[in-house]
Amino acid sequence: MDKKTGLFFGSFNPIHTGHLIIANFMATRTDLDEVWFVVSPHNPFKKKSSLAPERDRQHLVELAVDDNPLLRCTDIEFYLPQPSYTIDTLIHLREKFPQKHFSLIMGADNLRTLHKWKNAEILVRDYEIYLYNRPGYDVDDLKLPPSKLHIFESPQIAVSSTYIRDCMKEGHSARYLLPDPVYEYLKDFNIYE
Repeated sequence: MDKKTGLFFGSFNPIHTGHLIIANFMATRTDLDEVWFVVSPHNPFKKKSSLAPERDRQHLVELAVDDNPLLRCTDIEFYLPQPSYTIDTLIHLREKFPQKHFSLIMGADNLRTLHKWKNAEILVRDYEIYLYNRPGYDVDDLKLPPSKLHIFESPQIAVSSTYIRDCMKEGHSARYLLPDPVYEYLKDFNIYE
């Protein structure tokens, strides 16, 4: 049987509890069988200079999901041309794992700019989108076929990777915002100083 795999793309700079809450919700409360964190080496909408090294971010994601069999980390984008474009990654994954049915996981804020993404019309035509609503974003007026868009009210916390990086740079604790293994690792090897 084909596995339904949700792809949660991001810089994960660093991964935090908010990311894990959404991923676990999608893996346990929807028809997805598993969720893969796709660590992006370079998001075309972000400055590369603000990112920690890609392998460090990958390692933090692996630490965070290691004890959950429904969550996985993939470094597939590290081997593709940069900057990373979602449609290219999806096509590559479909070729590499033909037995899997891939879908996108994204926040309502990202869906607003979907029309600017490379080959957005192909992405919407060929892949389902699992959307988690975000405060302040009205998803009622989004023009996507209902068969392709699944909207969920997943639990969320108002925390960002930027806030966590700022805490660490200023010498403040980010405990409870990070999964324990990530917090412990960053205490010893603070890649954000």
